[in-house]
Amino acid sequence: MSFLDNLNKYANLIIKKGLNIKSNDILIIRGEVENYKFINIVAETAYKFGAKDVKVNYRNQELSKIRYDNATIETLTDIPKHFVDEQNYYMDKKAKILSIVGDDPNILSSVNPDKINASVIASSKALKDVNAKLMNNEVSWCVVGAATKSWAKVVFPNLDEEEALKKLWDMIFYTVRLSDDNPSKSWDIHVESLKNWSNFLNKQQFKSFHYSSTNGTNLTVGMPENYIFAGASEYNRYNEEFIANMPTEEVFSMPHRNKVNGIVYNTKPLNYNGNIIDNFYLKFQDGVVIDFNAKKGYETLKNLLNTDDGSKRLGEIALVPYKSPISDTNILFFNTLYDENASCHFALGKAYPTCIVGGESMSEKELLENGANDSLVHVDFMVGDETTNIIGVTKDNREIEIFKNGNFSI
Repeated sequence: MSFLDNLNKYANLIIKKGLNIKSNDILIIRGEVENYKFINIVAETAYKFGAKDVKVNYRNQELSKIRYDNATIETLTDIPKHFVDEQNYYMDKKAKILSIVGDDPNILSSVNPDKINASVIASSKALKDVNAKLMNNEVSWCVVGAATKSWAKVVFPNLDEEEALKKLWDMIFYTVRLSDDNPSKSWDIHVESLKNWSNFLNKQQFKSFHYSSTNGTNLTVGMPENYIFAGASEYNRYNEEFIANMPTEEVFSMPHRNKVNGIVYNTKPLNYNGNIIDNFYLKFQDGVVIDFNAKKGYETLKNLLNTDDGSKRLGEIALVPYKSPISDTNILFFNTLYDENASCHFALGKAYPTCIVGGESMSEKELLENGANDSLVHVDFMVGDETTNIIGVTKDNREIEIFKNGNFSI
């Protein structure tokens, strides 16, 4: 099968299974300008499935760096009203959102971190309502990957540019099961498997989970009443099924914002806004990070934690078996979409309201009262490896082994 055949097959999978595009849908695509040919294929595929319109918002990571290097903080934090209005306009039109990621993990490593931090906070504040709607699944959304030359060279530094690019595309195709005889059917089977794990965790309604690993992780994560673990496919407010991440190997929920205690060490680097954070730990007391350090990216991690009060707390708990397609590649992607689906992870910041019964209709105050964290950010970081053990503690204090040596034991 040719590369073009695989791109068409990939686009078909995204549009059919990921976003479930139907007649008269509007699709918004966000992606790197380098991938305009693939984006064109995705757009054409969406029209074939009945889309009424497709709008593309191109990103240019090199231009972004030029702007960060030369613009003032005042300019970088000025978010035009028309930009925010446009996002809300398409939300009101029930548009489905596709984000195609593929940034160079080190593209902003030389940029003043204060500029990046100020820009991120300003954008997050301006788009708070839009992001809340996305996290509440008011519309369908999906995040996928597309290889770029700069990203490929970071993942495969010993290959020349073209070889690295080809290999990264091959890995992207592999992680979404594109090489299977019937990828769509394979995804149906995979979704059902993830839902079985979610159903078990939801039925038990554990009081807490205790994590331990040989790297020193010793963390107890308390859970809110009536939590919901979700996995693979979800539903928007119009009862349309979609898959938010392709690939995905996780089942996820929200921890109680005030009930996390202990220490956790990362197991994979975190790429945050064009900077790598690695070899770090977070120490929690009553839900709040009270101590931290990082051998790489300390200032970036510090800025992340200081975004607001909620950025010092956990908003997501996600279980991912060590034995999974992405993990089995033994490749470090330096991209959260892929690395988080090769490892158990948490997220600092905002919780998904859909992860607690009735959360979609709760006010911000009600969500906080029920243990859901709120923040301008939501940043996943990886904590699982082949030594990770997780014990679930029931409300009557029984202990049930959930993970042993990195994999589900239930």
